[in-house]
Amino acid sequence: MRLALDLAARARPVCSPNPAVGCVLVGADGAVLGQGHTQAVGQAHAEIMALRDAAARGHSVVGATAYVTLEPCAHQGRTGPCCDALVAAGIGRVVASIQDPNQRVAGEGFARLRAAGVEVQVGSGADESRELNIGFFARMLRGMPWVRMKAASSLDGRTALPNGVSQWITSPEARADGHAWRARACVVLTGIGTVLEDDPRLDARLPEVMRQPDLVLIDSRLETPLDARLWTVLGRRVRIYTAAAPDARRQALLERGAEVIALPDARGKVDLAAMLRDLAAREVNEVHVEAGHKLNGSLLRERLVDELLLYQAPLLLGEGPGIAAFGPLSELAEGLRFEWREVQRVGADLRLRASGLGRTPS
Repeated sequence: MRLALDLAARARPVCSPNPAVGCVLVGADGAVLGQGHTQAVGQAHAEIMALRDAAARGHSVVGATAYVTLEPCAHQGRTGPCCDALVAAGIGRVVASIQDPNQRVAGEGFARLRAAGVEVQVGSGADESRELNIGFFARMLRGMPWVRMKAASSLDGRTALPNGVSQWITSPEARADGHAWRARACVVLTGIGTVLEDDPRLDARLPEVMRQPDLVLIDSRLETPLDARLWTVLGRRVRIYTAAAPDARRQALLERGAEVIALPDARGKVDLAAMLRDLAAREVNEVHVEAGHKLNGSLLRERLVDELLLYQAPLLLGEGPGIAAFGPLSELAEGLRFEWREVQRVGADLRLRASGLGRTPS
């Protein structure tokens, strides 16, 4: 199962919106007969890749054990049911990490395997498989993607100087690590303030990146410049959520290649919760937020952030904007409390990961 989980991790940058799954086929003597992981959407799932690998090696898999990190699917989607393929191949036993949360599967794959005489065991590697697919579980179980907010700051929580200068607070290693987190997300989310102030590309700039996450922009009044650098990134969609959509500006952005979605709230701003539900309906699993303190504050105020991804440099800046602007609070009990998930050294900096209490997909 360790090998299967490693294979699933390799699928993370390419398989969205499908879950990242690894599969290893093992013979009675313990020899690996075939292995594989989920491919790009519309292509083969992990089980099919492992069966193909075994065939290419000239191995029979009759009576073999399939170690797979998620329940084999039982429905006809973009590809056929993997549980049926395992049965047809003569697999004798399936060891799976966890049940698929998709209601179109949700135990049906295991049931069909057992009905065909295949032994099924469940539970090995469940926590790691769930973590690899935290966004998929969130979307399936609560109809919302997993929202991860990234920020880089000084020790005293400043993300820039008062004059706006922020390049670079953290080290090259921390910035490269941040690009890896961008790459695993389905979309990168930012606000119009960041676009107007910094003109970022917000793409994943790593040599091994095979899929650029889409860009989602919160722009209540459709002020996105038609010559912004965000348009220069090839191979990704740009979705702009707005509250007011003047026809001329909307048409210009459509012609630039954007999709414009109007979701106003009662205050004339973008309804952020409705936006996340809409993204989930569009098969978005993980949202990676890189925004300014105002949008960050709005997302936190509305309790829409599941996880913080913070890079902290050993540096004091004194004054400047912070990670998020919300409040003011009158009591400490009103603060948004998180719990640590990970603290790790990255270059000269620390990477801190924390989840909101109670923010789990189930």
